[in-house]
Amino acid sequence: MNEKNTPVNNNVEVDVSEVKKVRIEKLNDLVQRDMNPFEITSYNRTHTAGAILGDYEGHEGKTVSVAGRLMSKRVMGKASFGHVLDSDGQIQVYFSRDDLGQDEYADFKKMDMGDIIGVEGIVFKTRTGETSIHAKKVTLLAKSLLPLPEKYHGLTNPELRYRQRYVDLIANPEVKELFIKRSKIVSAIREFLDGEGFYEVETPVLNTLAGGANARPFITHHNTLDIDMYLRIATELHLKRCIVGGFDKVYEIGRQFRNEGMDPKHNPEFTTVELYQAYTDYLGMMDITERLVRFCASKVCDSLKITYQGTPIDLESPWERLSMVDAVKKYQGMDFDNEPLADLIEKANAKGLEIKADETWGNVLFKVFDAFVEDHLDGPVFIYDYPVEVSPLAKKKPSDPRLTERFEVFITGKELGNAFSELNDPIDQRERFAAQMKAKEQGDDEAQPYDEDFVNALEYGMPPTGGFGMGVDRLVMILTDSYSIREVLLFPTMKPLA
Repeated sequence: MNEKNTPVNNNVEVDVSEVKKVRIEKLNDLVQRDMNPFEITSYNRTHTAGAILGDYEGHEGKTVSVAGRLMSKRVMGKASFGHVLDSDGQIQVYFSRDDLGQDEYADFKKMDMGDIIGVEGIVFKTRTGETSIHAKKVTLLAKSLLPLPEKYHGLTNPELRYRQRYVDLIANPEVKELFIKRSKIVSAIREFLDGEGFYEVETPVLNTLAGGANARPFITHHNTLDIDMYLRIATELHLKRCIVGGFDKVYEIGRQFRNEGMDPKHNPEFTTVELYQAYTDYLGMMDITERLVRFCASKVCDSLKITYQGTPIDLESPWERLSMVDAVKKYQGMDFDNEPLADLIEKANAKGLEIKADETWGNVLFKVFDAFVEDHLDGPVFIYDYPVEVSPLAKKKPSDPRLTERFEVFITGKELGNAFSELNDPIDQRERFAAQMKAKEQGDDEAQPYDEDFVNALEYGMPPTGGFGMGVDRLVMILTDSYSIREVLLFPTMKPLA
């Protein structure tokens, strides 16, 4: 952080170095007087602000101890008012020289906004009806050496908010509320899946192969084994090994890492939930997806009919289901069931794509969908039956071997989740991996590696299985009406400052 002339609000620049210098002098004075706040190891807090504010009648006249950050201070001679912010609310405190004593009151007046203090006092209401605490004792618990953002403007610079999320949480209460909602959503995912009979398991983050998705991995090095390893890009292949081993229902909520671009929908590290259920297929996964998202929404939203960035979303009604072929026909007028492939390629290139004449039917279909259809999918809508070329882990559709039993669910043009009738034929899986390796040789750095051990697991036999993976961050974005993924990550990836 640049401590010289740092903006505290949109209009005023503050010389932070001077503020810090003054506050350090105050701290040194306390140290000289054997009152160093950083030597205090604990504080007997009996109540939170929220508990008192939520039940004034139950606390009126009682002695309480609260602790938190001093957010305001209004000195009026022998008496002062201030507000203390803790984990669940902000409460007013009345400070009087007659009650605290001259020395303690003088020390209070030297305290700064942002200081962490403990207050012991009696609960009462002021003449204006505001629930407050009449302080009998004040203890400085930690000295704030840097100034908080100015109260009426807060911390508004997005770049600074993401870099200094700790200040963002203090200055902008709605940000903290968002992350409380995120915590509730993650808890709801666990509650729902546990209630459905799934077992939560943990799989490796470090892998010798980066499989389970088409993505570019992060590479690290294991010194003892003297081998390169990869941060996982998906949990899929290990979870399916659990199905082979006899689990019928498993899931994992965990961090994934993909060495790719950053934009409002993507961060290099993100959270997913993946779940696998034996003896069902992608249609069964559609049903469980609807119920899971509704369950999470019920925990944090007032209604299942919500709004995202001005677009109404109906999570309550049955969700639309469209094959990819039908979606392209609906939104682009291109009929992949009946038109010659050469004509389709010509139409796609006229729209701005650059597709070679020898491209496969499946790749042309997917490229048209990806480029021209996704943005129309306000949804919620399931797009199903994906081309085999882009679905190396999904089972082929018996009625059309060009396609797989795969779906993705879209809401407001964002892919929320991905599911398959899982490929359990080890011979077919070998051929798919071989095709991926060929694609990698031809320059596709996101193609999946050949995972011999996973094929070996399939050779022991995996029952028919449905699998689904969902981006937790994207679900949080939708349920909290957040435009960017950075809004819903406490500490998003940022380029270091020079």
